[in-house]
Amino acid sequence: MSGKIRVLVIDDEAAILRFLKPALEANNYELTSAATVSEGIKRIAAETPDVVLLDLGLPDGDGKDVIRRAREWSDLPIIVLSARDREAEKIEALDLGADDYVNKPFNVGELLARMRTALRHRMQRKAETPVLRVGDLEVDAVRHRATRAGADLRLTPKEFELLSFLARHAGRVVTHKQILAAVWGPAHVEDTQYLRVYVGQLRQKVEEHPNDPRIILTEPGIGYRIAES
Repeated sequence: MSGKIRVLVIDDEAAILRFLKPALEANNYELTSAATVSEGIKRIAAETPDVVLLDLGLPDGDGKDVIRRAREWSDLPIIVLSARDREAEKIEALDLGADDYVNKPFNVGELLARMRTALRHRMQRKAETPVLRVGDLEVDAVRHRATRAGADLRLTPKEFELLSFLARHAGRVVTHKQILAAVWGPAHVEDTQYLRVYVGQLRQKVEEHPNDPRIILTEPGIGYRIAES
């Protein structure tokens, strides 16, 4: 990716923009902003930014409407900046197509890391690479083979499918519903206990210390995230 990375911040809090502007510009981002749902949607369509930072509480509506509309035509990374602590709202935003969320107040270093991850995933999707690498974990979709530090992982077909899905979203939280729909089908989106069992089995094979996981991390009440390092 050459030149400056264009980031659109959709947030009506002037203090957030003042806080983000110097940090983003110092890291090769070019910032533009919108303060409403309608303006945000127009700017996404007109400016095609590289990444969007989105507040959910906007003066003319809910930020989730921006996600819903944008996903009709674009796969650009959308990271929610949320002061809301209700898990249901975060889950809904992710299910609608947000790539990640960061709770307000947030650390700029964490936000920049999440942005880099989201941008990298978009580039990987475009490249359609058959081999996914997360740290020393490697998932080869063509050979249907998974290794860690060069050692083969003996996985059942469903465990491999689950690991592949998580690896494709490494560094990003994915909800229970997203995982269940992708791996087991829409009829199983409520079977969260079933998912917990499979994640437990997978950790036994992937983690050095399954009871203290460092690779497959739990996002309480929401879903799971594979760590990238």
